[in-house]
Amino acid sequence: MKERWTEFSDSIEKSREYHKRYQIAVNSPVRRKILKMIRDGKPLNQIKDETGLDDRNLEYHLQILEWGFCIERNGNEISITKEGEVVDHIQ
Repeated sequence: MKERWTEFSDSIEKSREYHKRYQIAVNSPVRRKILKMIRDGKPLNQIKDETGLDDRNLEYHLQILEWGFCIERNGNEISITKEGEVVDHIQ
């Protein structure tokens, strides 16, 4: 079962965990670039080409973005979340 950010809103400790995960996810320039490409609707093969990542490393970054509540995956579809939209406001 996928974790939702709302699961982290009922205590200070859980809120800290949520913010820690989020910060880790968006702190990487590579992951911010991936978020921008997902936001722009680019397919995974184009994201791989433009970042120079192989399948294994791209999957690692996607897992971190999902763990940090920045993307959601439904099968082969990946969408950016409200949290992931931060890429519009940071470098």
